[in-house]
Amino acid sequence: MTEHVLNAEGLNCPLPILKAKKMLKSVPSGEVLKVISTDPGSVADFAAFCRQTGNELLSSSSEGDKYLFEIKRS
Repeated sequence: MTEHVLNAEGLNCPLPILKAKKMLKSVPSGEVLKVISTDPGSVADFAAFCRQTGNELLSSSSEGDKYLFEIKRS
């Protein structure tokens, strides 16, 4: 399985979501996109994005000023 990583550090809402949405189109169904963000608002944004799109938010965590997400493509 290929690792798909989106580095959205330094980007503010809505850019992390828009870039993730665009990148997910190239991620095969069932594979995972890892997103790194520095926008605190992205925590709620990615939860809502996954609910609305049917993709699965496998994990949401933070390390210092970075927020890490793993999204499984539906």
